Amino acid sequence: MKLCVNTDTFGDMPFEQALDVIAGLGIDAVEVAAGGHSTAPHMRIGELLADAAARARFADAIDSRGLRLNAINCSADPLHPLHGEQHRQLIRDSIQLAGLLGVEKIVTMSGCPGESPDARTINWIWFPWPDEMLAIREEQWEAGIGVWRELADFAARHGDERIARELMPLQLVYNVPTLLRMREAVGPAIGANIDPSHMFWQQMDPLRVVAALGPAVHHVHLKDTELYDGELALNGVLDARPWDDPTRRSWVFRAIGRGHPASFWDAFVGALAQAGYDDALSIENEDVLLPGESGVREALTLLDSLPALQRARAAAA
Repeated sequence: MKLCVNTDTFGDMPFEQALDVIAGLGIDAVEVAAGGHSTAPHMRIGELLADAAARARFADAIDSRGLRLNAINCSADPLHPLHGEQHRQLIRDSIQLAGLLGVEKIVTMSGCPGESPDARTINWIWFPWPDEMLAIREEQWEAGIGVWRELADFAARHGDERIARELMPLQLVYNVPTLLRMREAVGPAIGANIDPSHMFWQQMDPLRVVAALGPAVHHVHLKDTELYDGELALNGVLDARPWDDPTRRSWVFRAIGRGHPASFWDAFVGALAQAGYDDALSIENEDVLLPGESGVREALTLLDSLPALQRARAAAA
């Protein structure tokens, strides 16, 4: 397994400066965001698609530092009732650019529709009541499967073998049953981006998720979640309060090790190896209390201590 970082972590730096820092930390690869829920500080996808020289410069900036481009991240809302088509085009563009750059994987989200043609935003239905909600959810799934069949066909024509879906709320695909439903309907190109942080606060077990999905694990984000017992006892996990004061929430995203101990992360890497995963572990630092390079450095210190990661790297050597 190779260590990777989502370059949005260094979004306040120019691309080449960020790459210098990443290479200096001993990281093997990068995941670069193309847009959607990212401001895409390090990728101008339209320019890269239109200009072969720009693509060459982009690729050389990565390759010359001993790094590789592991994935293009285009996490977006492809089923959104207002800007879904714009985000679907971003996914197509990301697939096309990945093919031109020799990358076989994109990281994205399934999206979620609204509840009607007049909807202004998504309507994520997770509670099986009242009955009309279940009927709307089935209509959403029919629409979602149709869109993703088209996008998967487009990906196959451009050599993109893996579409890694982040399992997170507000999406049709957010847990094991929904990922398997979409994969069965669309095909094996559909897989999961395993980000334990979203599973922690939903009370899912990332180790069992990995075991259940096996070869459907296409990508991994390393991000932790800290749960605050006092707030959790009164507000539960469905805490809609803003991120401005993270200690006044039930939970908050943290750098790995700040929510769960090294023993969990060792077991997590071991579960990935047992499932046959031999690809990037991509650090995605969204820790508002330990931002930027500090969070990445702390993550690397923890990762260097994991026997499971040392075994996996020795086996690959």
